[in-house]
Amino acid sequence: MYSQFSYWENNTFFNNIDLLVVGSGIVGLNSAIHYKKLNPKHKVVVLERGILPNGASTKNAGFACFGSPSELLDDLSNNSEDEVFALVEKRWKGLNALRNLLGDEKIDFQNNFGLELFTNTNLFAECSDKLNYLNKQLKSIVGDNTYSIQENNYGFNNISGIIKNQYEGQIDTGKMMLNLTQLAKESGVIVLNNISVLSINDTGNSVVLKTNAFEDICSKKVIVATNGFAKKLLDIDVEPARAQVLITKPIKDLPFKGTFHYDKGYYYFRNIHNRVLFGGGRNLDFKTENTSEIKTTPLIIDELKQLLKEVILPSTHHEIDYTWAGIMGVGNTKTTIVKHYSENVICAVRMGGMGVAIGTLIGQEAAELID
Repeated sequence: MYSQFSYWENNTFFNNIDLLVVGSGIVGLNSAIHYKKLNPKHKVVVLERGILPNGASTKNAGFACFGSPSELLDDLSNNSEDEVFALVEKRWKGLNALRNLLGDEKIDFQNNFGLELFTNTNLFAECSDKLNYLNKQLKSIVGDNTYSIQENNYGFNNISGIIKNQYEGQIDTGKMMLNLTQLAKESGVIVLNNISVLSINDTGNSVVLKTNAFEDICSKKVIVATNGFAKKLLDIDVEPARAQVLITKPIKDLPFKGTFHYDKGYYYFRNIHNRVLFGGGRNLDFKTENTSEIKTTPLIIDELKQLLKEVILPSTHHEIDYTWAGIMGVGNTKTTIVKHYSENVICAVRMGGMGVAIGTLIGQEAAELID
């Protein structure tokens, strides 16, 4: 029988796999690293369909955040206190796990604060009235006085108010993924790119995966960590959600730094290398943006450009350098899915746009669950 791979290649890369992870994003690599730490003699392989992690891990805005006031209050209108603040605690623990794993320098963590901008006076008043309540709830999770009112010293236009989160910050997700990949390889994890998994079949004795590169590959255990793309492989409650982003050319004397949430979090922007990174706008066309197609659209990019000109940089000359898109995983609730899909298959998906915050913890949970 003809094989496109040599005996050496088959034996080294594709035989006797103890754990195969589908997806080399923040969740996938963390699950592989943590499993290898628990089982140093086991063979762990990660398959990635792109040259780089082709979802959200290197496409996002790099917000080290865990919840703006309006988001938490909106969540509380639909969920119990225990549910909402348990999720906040997971995000906070996940951020700390990421920082402890790689170190702040390797992810370029900067505590430049998280700030929510309000254009609606009534919403700003409502959130302001609830700050003492929110701070009390977060005290045992994060620390004292998480939220406070902030003056508009940034030159923003048409803003009713600003609320600051003193514990939030920003990271460089490119550096994060580069160093996660290096750590995985140093741990003995095999990472293979440009391999798309087409189907997964748990036979009970092993898991058989069909791919675009070769017919079958077998593993004793599998973790699916493809987030927004997971529904192509498993019948679970996770839907793709596209996020579109633009970035300016460098701006001399950029008048602000920090991570900013705007219009209930549907828009978000930050400083990076004297540039402004600005993303969001899914609320303009939810139906179209519930897709796994990685591309930008004129409707959303034009709106981002307009808001950048009218609200964020009204008095500052700027030029757009380029745009891109990424795919998140969302569902009917904001809780993540970390569970057995079958006896030998674990799914670790549905980060809800909070992959930076929660991805490290979810990867570790998946590794421990399948172990």
